[in-house]
Amino acid sequence: MTLSIAIRSAVAAAAVATLLAGPAAAQSTVSSAPEQVASSRHNEIPVGQELDVRLQTLLDSETAQVEDRFDATTVVDLMQGDRVLVPAGSQVRGMVRAVDRASRTDRTGELTLAFDEIVVDGRSYPLRANAVDTVKSEGLKGEVGKIAAGAGVGAIVGGILGGTKGAIAGILIGAGGTIAATEGNDVELPAGTVLRLRLDEAVFVDR
Repeated sequence: MTLSIAIRSAVAAAAVATLLAGPAAAQSTVSSAPEQVASSRHNEIPVGQELDVRLQTLLDSETAQVEDRFDATTVVDLMQGDRVLVPAGSQVRGMVRAVDRASRTDRTGELTLAFDEIVVDGRSYPLRANAVDTVKSEGLKGEVGKIAAGAGVGAIVGGILGGTKGAIAGILIGAGGTIAATEGNDVELPAGTVLRLRLDEAVFVDR
């Protein structure tokens, strides 16, 4: 193994280890395209602002219970001008508001999720947001081949945190953020699924 290959392998291994330690540890090494808030009011995340969050646990209409809590993390920095308003990896918390399980009569499974809290730099802010889209993420498993093939470290890191594969087949989102399966199935959102949220109320972040 040449010196350059050895160095690249060591750096890649370190990057993967950092990501496995969690979103907070990884965010300082990830170069993801930031998003801008659609507001000129200082520190405001306005009504209608959309942001992507990554689920940290499985949500399944077959097993979920009303009032179950769950966590997600923001995927990219949310900016206001040249300032980071909400850093990537910030925690977003939610609750299962309603569950409808698939039945033998082919009634489709449904989950209604309420997002009610965002934590920025250790400070908690009330949140009102609904899911408007779902995106399947490749996650770490989908990047193993790239690592073995000697992909650039930036591609590895960016792919693990930001890599997505498009809308999840068989999932529909209706009014109020109700997530429904098609063809009589239960809704299953694996850990790592990216949900696009839309705010129903403005949030002012003290930065």
